[in-house]
Amino acid sequence: MIARVAEVVSGIGPKIKSLRKQNGYSLQSLAERADVSAATIHKIEQSDMVPTITTLLKIAGAFELPVSYFVEDDDDHLPTVHTRAANRRPIYTSHAGLDLAGITGPYGDFLMAAAVATVLPGASSGSKPMGHPGEELLYVMSGKLAFTVADTAYMLGAGDSLHFRTQQPHSWRNPAEEDCVVLWMALRPQQ
Repeated sequence: MIARVAEVVSGIGPKIKSLRKQNGYSLQSLAERADVSAATIHKIEQSDMVPTITTLLKIAGAFELPVSYFVEDDDDHLPTVHTRAANRRPIYTSHAGLDLAGITGPYGDFLMAAAVATVLPGASSGSKPMGHPGEELLYVMSGKLAFTVADTAYMLGAGDSLHFRTQQPHSWRNPAEEDCVVLWMALRPQQ
């Protein structure tokens, strides 16, 4: 029993770190969301500190997860998430002119994330191509989206899709004068 408790406790920090990275949070941004110091979160992630129940409740709340997520066996936590159209959560993006409405469960519970993306006319991913581990799948529902993957240009229209490994340099822009609505899915490898 003592060994099992030690195993559960030693798994809390790595779960928090994995969730933080999957959500794209820095230590500081998670600290602000959870109202817990960044130093405390860092110590917990490194298994240098065992969180109090209050601290764990705050961190779980920042991820919108139950505390049980951090202490259950992974096999015991097989989630199902139903997202109604009116309850889509906005997803933060640094790209101006891109609005993302989440349609999947939290990153920590799933490897895949998806959003209904509205790309405003003229919006783009920026002047430098992106690259990161994982894959993306896009399905254009309306409008046009210009996409470049590894120096190959694609013009996507309604009904078109594009699926690619994201370690390749890639970029996008809306060249049209109307919004482009895309079902945008991303698969991130486990940390």
